[in-house]
Amino acid sequence: MKAINSMKLQFEGRSVNEAFSRTAVAAFVAQLDPTVEELSDIKTAVSEAVTNCIVHAYRDRLGIVYITANILPDHRVVIKVRDKGCGIPDIKKAMEPMYTTAPEEERAGLGFAVMQSLMDRVKVTSKEGKGTTVVLERDIRSKEA
Repeated sequence: MKAINSMKLQFEGRSVNEAFSRTAVAAFVAQLDPTVEELSDIKTAVSEAVTNCIVHAYRDRLGIVYITANILPDHRVVIKVRDKGCGIPDIKKAMEPMYTTAPEEERAGLGFAVMQSLMDRVKVTSKEGKGTTVVLERDIRSKEA
């Protein structure tokens, strides 16, 4: 299905840019007139995906985080958060609640679980040494209600 509107964003993987990313995506999604809850869910899921890039993908270096968002005619938003970091060797394991590669940093290992609980669909693809892409999809039905 062809998008009726699209946006692209890229920024340095610094913690201070996490809030910027979630706000930018929320501003883009606002054209669908989402409920406060829908918008909050999307912002939180984007925040989790971006934080994963910053904390895990670019652990020992500064890298770029890429976000694209598409609004489809059926009132669905598709958001891709991508990095060119270290990649995930075992996606299935990484998506298990409480699994973390940074226990010394007191990470809860709930990022993917949070994304899955807030979005309609979450897809993760990754190649070691090449990076990871997280696709978040959410149907926004408030305009049709």
